[in-house]
Amino acid sequence: MGAARTHGASGAGRRRVVPWLVLGLWIAVLAIAAPFASNLSDVQRDRAVDYLSASADSTQVAKIQDRLPGGEATEMVVVYHRDTGLTAADRATAADQIAEIASAHPLTDRPAGVPSEDGTTLMYPVASTEPGQDEEARDALVDDVRRIADGGDGLSVEVGGTGALTTDAGEVYNSLDGPLLYTTAAVVALLLILIYRSPFLWLVPLAVAGIADYLSMGVAYGLNQWFGTSVSGQSTGIMTILVFGVGTDYALLLVSRYREELRRVERPYDAMAAALRGCGPAVLASSGTVAAGLLCLLAADLNSSRGMGPLGTVGVLCALAAMLTLLPAILVLLGRRVFWPLVPRHGSTPKPRRSLMNAMGGSAERRPRAVLVGGALLLGALALGSFNLPGTLKQEDSFTSEPESIAAMETLAAAYPERGTQPVTVMAPADRAEEVLAEARDTRGVERAVAGRSGDGWTELTVLASAPPQSAAETATIEALRDRLDGSYVGGPSAQQIDLEDTNARDTVIVVPLVLLSVLLILVVLLRALVAPLILVAAVVAVWGAALGIGGLVFGPVLGFEGTDPGLGLLSFVFLVALGVDYGIFLMHRMREESLHGAEPARAALTALRTTGGVIASAGLVLAATFAVLTSMPMVQLVELGFVIAVGVLLDTFLVRTYLVTSASVALRRRVWWPGRLSRAPGKPAPAGEREPVGV
Repeated sequence: MGAARTHGASGAGRRRVVPWLVLGLWIAVLAIAAPFASNLSDVQRDRAVDYLSASADSTQVAKIQDRLPGGEATEMVVVYHRDTGLTAADRATAADQIAEIASAHPLTDRPAGVPSEDGTTLMYPVASTEPGQDEEARDALVDDVRRIADGGDGLSVEVGGTGALTTDAGEVYNSLDGPLLYTTAAVVALLLILIYRSPFLWLVPLAVAGIADYLSMGVAYGLNQWFGTSVSGQSTGIMTILVFGVGTDYALLLVSRYREELRRVERPYDAMAAALRGCGPAVLASSGTVAAGLLCLLAADLNSSRGMGPLGTVGVLCALAAMLTLLPAILVLLGRRVFWPLVPRHGSTPKPRRSLMNAMGGSAERRPRAVLVGGALLLGALALGSFNLPGTLKQEDSFTSEPESIAAMETLAAAYPERGTQPVTVMAPADRAEEVLAEARDTRGVERAVAGRSGDGWTELTVLASAPPQSAAETATIEALRDRLDGSYVGGPSAQQIDLEDTNARDTVIVVPLVLLSVLLILVVLLRALVAPLILVAAVVAVWGAALGIGGLVFGPVLGFEGTDPGLGLLSFVFLVALGVDYGIFLMHRMREESLHGAEPARAALTALRTTGGVIASAGLVLAATFAVLTSMPMVQLVELGFVIAVGVLLDTFLVRTYLVTSASVALRRRVWWPGRLSRAPGKPAPAGEREPVGV
């Protein structure tokens, strides 16, 4: 009696103390992370070269420019334009303003105006090393040039060029943090209210996701400081999306199982412990799969892709830690009343409801092969749309709205249709500068080449191609320069785009097989079979192809995008494979548990769909909605990535998981578990008290 009372007292004490200890630990962790999280924006870099490979020619050019006297030059083009033709007063105004710019800032050379043939436009190339590597000083220089270069009365003045474009892009990326976070939180809150039908419950997982996001920012800053992990606006935005999307998915699974346990167990603490034992292993396995898939991006040569791998993994792991520790502690402290008005009473039984998953499972059971073939044909037909994807995205097409630098580029393209307006930078060894300059001038497609600054053993050459920027002819000129100018590096904005496309192509060849192999191995170990993992991997690859195909039908014809980001294929593949397999784990793991309990294979598949399908559907909606937030951002790259992943998640949730995987499992029966023991003989029923790992 006394021992029982002592044990009961200690158990009651643990129930009271443990949640408070977990809460206190999280407060301490956040206090430590706060100084790091607040500094993340300071290390964010969004120059074009920050996204490139460290070994790319254009990256080497930027690095050498940083070591030259004054550092990298900020290059701009001041464009004066009047639709009816420039007047003498317009040209005088332009000359006076350029002179004022030259007196206010040290320029690399004296600006000379280049008039267009039709007389409507006058452009002045302007370059200064005044800001060096200081991004704030560069932005201040661009702003001051724009202040001085002022039009009016029919004369338009626009400041473009690489310096102005970098400033405009930086402003866009810096403006993403707030709207992206608020929009994501609002979307998740709305969906949680609809799912939980409670005025209070939705606040808890949303607040925990916000805390996880703040922690991930601190960890991301630490990775940058300790390991040099690159941080860009794109990678931090994706990290936030993953924290809220994946974290909310884990919360849905845990809260659903906790609600179920509250009907069976009297005390919330004990109910939460049972819920964690039930769904914790599957959540850990799925998060491990997502993390492994994202970490494969470390094999990429492109800085932006390689940096996104660790940051995405940080987001997933911070969300996992918060949802398996902080969320349970808060829910236990709040007790049953957090579910009001649908409070799960101890000993109650939920009312049976008609289930969409039951209906889907019924059709898969009656005609599994027909459903499987029909679904495969549908995905294949959708994938054909990928042939309609627009070509490579150009710099001037990368914004959904038009900043001034893009307007200037469009004015130049219209006024100078047959000539280059964007310089190509060549870094030549100083002792061979004259020889390299002569070879550059003799290269086909080069209109003009001049020598500029020298230092650190290098001389900077400015080459102007005769073809328009980022045209096929200019690309051929840049490639010819790289072939002819041995020992020199060829860079500049157009060369950066070429390097971006080439590096993405190489990364795709390396990373895609690595992702497939790592995910397949994890699934084989987890499911103790080969056929089931192959089905899951084939399904997510088919979803990726179909999602890209839908993008091809929408990007150009509907949204009017002029190009596709070179990294879209690789990044969407990594995210859709990792996240799609994540949901497949919940379904297949439950199917395996049902088989171990002695269920006939077809019945095990249908039971798994019925019991996990609702949570998977809810989680898929939340994840798709969070990635869909990216489609409201002002960068075409983010819109395209968010669209493809959101569409892919919806296809995976409502077609592949519910119909195709279930149909394949019903059709293959025990062969789905080959060569594991479940494929050879009926599984031995588990003890009656053993509980399944995932429940709804």
